[in-house]
Amino acid sequence: MSGSVPRFHQQSRAACRAFSGPGSAGRPGPARVKCDNRRTMGQHDPTPAPAAPAAEERDHKDKHGRRGTMSKLSPSLKALINAPFARPGPVAAPRGMADVYRAIARDAARGKLGARPWLAISTAATLTLNSPDALAVLYDVAAAQAGAAATQTAELMREVGLKCISFNGIPRTINCLNAFHASLPRDVAASLSTKPARAPTPHDADAGRRLWDSIYAPFEAKLVAKLARAHPDLPLLILGSHYGPLLADPPGHRVALGRVLTSAVAVACLRAQTGVAPQVLSHVFGLRKAWEDGTWRGGEEDEDVVRWLAGDEGAAWVLRTVDGIVEALGGSSFGNMESKL
Repeated sequence: MSGSVPRFHQQSRAACRAFSGPGSAGRPGPARVKCDNRRTMGQHDPTPAPAAPAAEERDHKDKHGRRGTMSKLSPSLKALINAPFARPGPVAAPRGMADVYRAIARDAARGKLGARPWLAISTAATLTLNSPDALAVLYDVAAAQAGAAATQTAELMREVGLKCISFNGIPRTINCLNAFHASLPRDVAASLSTKPARAPTPHDADAGRRLWDSIYAPFEAKLVAKLARAHPDLPLLILGSHYGPLLADPPGHRVALGRVLTSAVAVACLRAQTGVAPQVLSHVFGLRKAWEDGTWRGGEEDEDVVRWLAGDEGAAWVLRTVDGIVEALGGSSFGNMESKL
């Protein structure tokens, strides 16, 4: 290639050079991130994290009473970890984010969907995009409409965030839910339940398999076999650690999402990620099957809402709602990088 080196690659090479020591060669960093030049907000914060606390460097005694010095990361390694091209921070909320959420709420109100569907979908998409700031904005919009139900609003959002682990991984849920809790009004934060609703039980695998069968019928057994071919432990972990104890609502849980909203959350997370259309398709079908097999019963959504969400028009509304949030927050933070090979 000819011409000047893009700033992105200058940052990448500088970070790698800083880390290169004796016997190691600096390598070019990852490819340039796509950037919408119209954006001024909603970008990842490139500011490196502050230096580690001094306590990290002090002598200490371990549990056996032995004294030693805790390991310390070099400044160059810290700089590489927090290099701007790696997008190490969360996504900021643009100025107009509250208007985006209000428009979604109005749209749901016109369709007489109630608050839970639009709030669950918006929470899942926002957390997938790694924007704790926008989660706080979303809570403010939803709580203003909920009035006295502010605590229930926060607990519903928190429950959605927990289920996002199965689709986005653990780190985003940890970071976003910690920031979300810190952003809540003190009285609301103090009123949140502190008692775990889930505990490992011998019935987890059964509950997970029932949910799996409901979502993936008539291909449920075929898909389990396909997972096992990819890795023999995949069915055990997915059914026993995700579908059972996490995605299936615990009996008597006061903040249960229900079968329909759990599928809607799956669609929202996967759509916001991009690049996983087969899974989006599977969970759109899973949403439809909640209506067809009657597993929607027992949830808080009434029959007309479930029927509409499970149909073509409702599924399209879920996808377009997520697309609007993704656009407002500057695009997906999953895999939106261009190869320079």
